Amino acid sequence: MGCLHWTAIADDEVTTTNAWTPQNARFGLFDCLDHRSGYYVDSFPQPLLVDDTSLEAEGELEGSYLHTEAGSKRDDVVTAEGQRSFGVVTFELEAPYERSVHSHGTAQGFDNIELNGRCPFYQYVSANGWFDTTAGAGLDAGIPVNSAVSKDTELEPAVFDDLKIGNHFTIQTVLGYDKSFGGGGDGGEEEFEYGLAFAWAVPHTELPIPGVQRISPMFEVDSELGLNEDETGQNSVLGGAGFRLDFKPIGELEPSLGLSYVFPMSSVALKDVHWGIATSFTVEF
Repeated sequence: MGCLHWTAIADDEVTTTNAWTPQNARFGLFDCLDHRSGYYVDSFPQPLLVDDTSLEAEGELEGSYLHTEAGSKRDDVVTAEGQRSFGVVTFELEAPYERSVHSHGTAQGFDNIELNGRCPFYQYVSANGWFDTTAGAGLDAGIPVNSAVSKDTELEPAVFDDLKIGNHFTIQTVLGYDKSFGGGGDGGEEEFEYGLAFAWAVPHTELPIPGVQRISPMFEVDSELGLNEDETGQNSVLGGAGFRLDFKPIGELEPSLGLSYVFPMSSVALKDVHWGIATSFTVEF
């Protein structure tokens, strides 16, 4: 999420309340970007399962927790994360800690340290701002820390699209190719990963919850499709149904809380997850 506040306005008011016009708003390489895009003004609620793709114009810190269960199997992941944008490029650092309990014992430790960079390369905004899409690309590098759950290096190039339709509805899409390198248990694995996050943003003016600037019901789809010969067609798909609350600023701090119920959406995912809970707390400053 960016540092500017999102406000709902009627479609026919967009051009009169925005200093930018379709004629002078283009910028960047080959004028492929558009200052009028909601990508720059906090239009996209931050997902809980799918990778974040929005611009972080100032600093953001996030703490997230994912708990899943399948019979006697329990998995917990606690992640500390920081993001910051420089111009239109956003950099992200993640440090996840995992604990997995199953019939063969318990494995725990810090997972790969994740370094990520992303940047939009094309934007289209209709004349009245009703249709607004941003396409971009990113690269994620997972650096192993030689713990029980972190032995292999990961590289994942990805493309994304952030789409806003009207003043409420958004879709965030991520497509990536994940490759592991090393002598650990995951070395040589290849996956096609894709995620979708659908949200409907309701501002305080339409639902005046005390202290809440915006509430966004969300539905997410997070998938990993195996590409190795022994995993071809093995598609693990998780769903998430929840919401994000963006609270009113406290001084220069902008807190936000997300909560989602996690469930399997494919037979492959059902082997590892029967149900789960995802939560996230972020602070922009």
